[in-house]
Amino acid sequence: MKITDIFTLLGGLALFLYGMHMMSSGLEIAAGNKMKSILEKLTSNRFLGVGVGALITAIIQSSSATTVMVVGFVNAGLMTLKNAVWVIMGANIGTTITGQLIALDITAIAPLIAFGGVALVTFVKNKKADAFGQIIAGLGILFMGMELMTNAMSPLRESQQFISMISNFQNPLIGIAVGALFTAVIQSSSASVGILQALALSGIITLPNAIFVLFGQNIGTCITAVIASIGTNRNAKRATLIHLSFNIIGTIIFVVISMVTPFASFMASITPGNVPAQIANVHTVFNIVTTVLLLPFGYKLVNLTYKILPEKAGMEDKMETKFLDYKVFNNDFHIGTSAIIITQLFKEIENMLTYVTANVKRSFDLIEKFDEKTYKKLLEDEEYIDYLNKEIITYTTNAISIEFPVEESKTIGLFLKAAGDLERIGDHAVNISSRSLKLHSNNEHFSSEAIEEIHQMCELTAKLLEELNVKDRKELIGIIKKVDVYENKIDDANKQFSMNQLIRLKDKKCTPEHSAFYTETLTDFERIGDHGLNIAISFNEIIDHLTLLNGDTE
Repeated sequence: MKITDIFTLLGGLALFLYGMHMMSSGLEIAAGNKMKSILEKLTSNRFLGVGVGALITAIIQSSSATTVMVVGFVNAGLMTLKNAVWVIMGANIGTTITGQLIALDITAIAPLIAFGGVALVTFVKNKKADAFGQIIAGLGILFMGMELMTNAMSPLRESQQFISMISNFQNPLIGIAVGALFTAVIQSSSASVGILQALALSGIITLPNAIFVLFGQNIGTCITAVIASIGTNRNAKRATLIHLSFNIIGTIIFVVISMVTPFASFMASITPGNVPAQIANVHTVFNIVTTVLLLPFGYKLVNLTYKILPEKAGMEDKMETKFLDYKVFNNDFHIGTSAIIITQLFKEIENMLTYVTANVKRSFDLIEKFDEKTYKKLLEDEEYIDYLNKEIITYTTNAISIEFPVEESKTIGLFLKAAGDLERIGDHAVNISSRSLKLHSNNEHFSSEAIEEIHQMCELTAKLLEELNVKDRKELIGIIKKVDVYENKIDDANKQFSMNQLIRLKDKKCTPEHSAFYTETLTDFERIGDHGLNIAISFNEIIDHLTLLNGDTE
């Protein structure tokens, strides 16, 4: 094999991988934003889940991309682990489409296909046409790369040393190891299977020699998801384990089948003389049969991951975000990324709201009866609230830097406003508690009438914040109207109680200093109501933007 053949081989591999990347990018533009809705609505049923996973992977031609997306969805809480298992199984079926396309051997018209795609991108000024043009051009470039690799490896037919090395793949462990290692390096089972088919097209390898390499390639493709799961929560890591265990179990099953039955001969007899088609068929049969066998045991696979990665108490450090995962910005695959980012921000905002609500309640408790422990806890949580606000700002800034459509960027930016309002509510709770500390230090307190009025303000504020404490974005529909009811009641109460305080001051039932403290406390509660309404407005705009993007209210 000459140095020029090596250059041609590398160039062909580059075209092959770039073609796959173009197809994946085209899909992201055409349908990436819909992926979350599709998965969310259809994965509760195991058969539909497998179908959806297979369909998405067949289109983007990368089980790695689908699995990385699923890991991200599980980490963000968009998908449960029990739903993820079906999509992962389907992804393994869908990834076999590349091998089947290569087996059709349409390399002769590959330049024409690429030209058609490029023409669509160049001459049709339309976003959807551009996306489909990328998909079509990517397909053509993929086959052009395939032809280059085939031609580059043809001289290897004359190399006895190389043929001898290939024959060692009859040893299952060597074949599996080579297939897994090579696929792990290039992070694409579709590409590695394509290279195996290119060897077959060149007449270098036969099915009995290739079969164990093929099994190893199914294991090696898991490396991308393993890398994507680093730094994610334990459920996301379990999703990766499901993918890995699926392919390891399938490999064990088929190694046994291949060693005790004439499996290779049977598969060769289906398409005699066409080794690339034989390889594609084995790849497809491997994944379909493994899925059929493991489908009844999907939940057992989930339980297995819990045994491998059990829950551990005390793992979470408080000064960490609970839902934000910065790894979403490092993935090469961006399908569904905006949905993951929006969900993570929504959940982190609700996490922040939980601490803010608790501090507002503590601030009233301190007025009623000052307690050093409660005051210290309030200040600790205020520090965490400030930390969350900064992290949400950083995360949102990173998210907006990604080239999302304008509406998606606007949606993500609205979480900044919500976090800012929550941080201000936390500050008002601190203001109230600071006055309580001053009163306690001077051994003073508000009158029973004033405390009763503050109690009513606290109850109204608590109800307003409770309206914002939702578990699902669907509950945010009509949120402004719900919150506005309590915000108006807080305003009315503020006016009435301020008037009552003036009467008490006139009747000399309180001191001017106490009156000022009381009025400032009422103002803090009134401002909390204002910020709560601001958050409701931000949430309402988020729902409007999501409706515009997805065509529904999710």
